Amino acid sequence: MPDQPRSDVDGVGHHVRPYAITGGRTRHSEHEFALITLVVTRSPDGFGEGSVEPESAAILDMCRSRAVAIAEIAAHLDLPVSVVKVLCGDLLNSDLVLVQSPPKESDAPSVELIERVMDGIRRL
Repeated sequence: MPDQPRSDVDGVGHHVRPYAITGGRTRHSEHEFALITLVVTRSPDGFGEGSVEPESAAILDMCRSRAVAIAEIAAHLDLPVSVVKVLCGDLLNSDLVLVQSPPKESDAPSVELIERVMDGIRRL
C-alpha cells in the first residue's frame, strides 16, 4: 500500500504532522542540542511516562538501556531532528532524561599544548 507509513516504532510520528507534535515549535526555548548530544532515560522503571505523548514515550523507551544520540533517535523514530530536539528539551525540563552535550570548541586544548604533549611522547 503506498499510503501505508513506514515505522519501526508503532507508527510514531507518521500520522501527526511535526508541528502538531511540538505544538508549532521549531526549536526549544531553553535548550540547544547538537546532533551528537546523548540522551538517557533518568528512571529505568518508566516513572512519569504516563503523562507524555507517544513520541516522547518512544524516546524514553529507546533511551532506557543506553545513552542515544539525538540524530540516532530521529533516525530510529523517523522524525525530523528538530522535532526530536524539542521533545528531548521537554523531557529534560520534566526531569525524565539526562543529557550529555559534546564539549564546546572553546574547551578544546590549544594546538601548542597538543604539540608539547606530542614532543614529550617522542622523547620517551
